[in-house]
Amino acid sequence: MTTTDLAPATTRNTTADVGLLILRIGVGAAILQAGLIKVFDFSTTVGFMESAGWRLPGLAAFMVTAAETLGGLGLIFGAATPLAAFAVISAMVDAWAVNVSGGAFWSEPFNVPFLIGIGATALLFTGAGAYSIDAKVLGRTTFSTRLAVGLLVAAFAAAILTWIALLGSNPIHFTAPAG
Repeated sequence: MTTTDLAPATTRNTTADVGLLILRIGVGAAILQAGLIKVFDFSTTVGFMESAGWRLPGLAAFMVTAAETLGGLGLIFGAATPLAAFAVISAMVDAWAVNVSGGAFWSEPFNVPFLIGIGATALLFTGAGAYSIDAKVLGRTTFSTRLAVGLLVAAFAAAILTWIALLGSNPIHFTAPAG
């Protein structure tokens, strides 16, 4: 008997891969629907951004529409999963901030954008699994933890900087804003 006989067999955990596929389809479909609603009624999205006080409402609407639509497709198919998750997380941090910006940031912590963002974050760290374009084309089911942490930090930074640059305020506050 050699040491290679004692090494554990490398096998895929099919149950985990099916779970990742279900998570990708669920999170991806939810965010894709949000993006497609904006695609097919873009003027309403621009109007919403304008009425909420966003500077450059057309740009803001385009950014969220692209992030939700392309991020959703990327998650559903498991294609460029870290980048898709980055796009979804960035969009959901701002969507969550829209929902809670009238109060303290913990006033509505578990709304839909929060949960979609958590799902995308889980996929950022776990990868897309075996039933994905990433696995079939790149031969990768996961990416490095360093990449995942970097993209998570970058997603939050992008969301907060976008909010500050295009809305002119900080979305995270510990008490309800005056007024």
